[in-house]
Amino acid sequence: MAKPNYAFAKRQRELAKKQKKEEKQRLKDAARQSGAAAPAAEPPPPPGPLVP
Repeated sequence: MAKPNYAFAKRQRELAKKQKKEEKQRLKDAARQSGAAAPAAEPPPPPGPLVP
């Protein structure tokens, strides 16, 4: 029976973790890009008295 290669397993975990982190960052950047354009497209609220 072959013994486990712990260094290989550790490297695979590190690569998976790095890939997941990069994917999250890409999603955040994409959301930030689309989020920055969305508020500018909204019209400002009409001026008027604020009545509770």
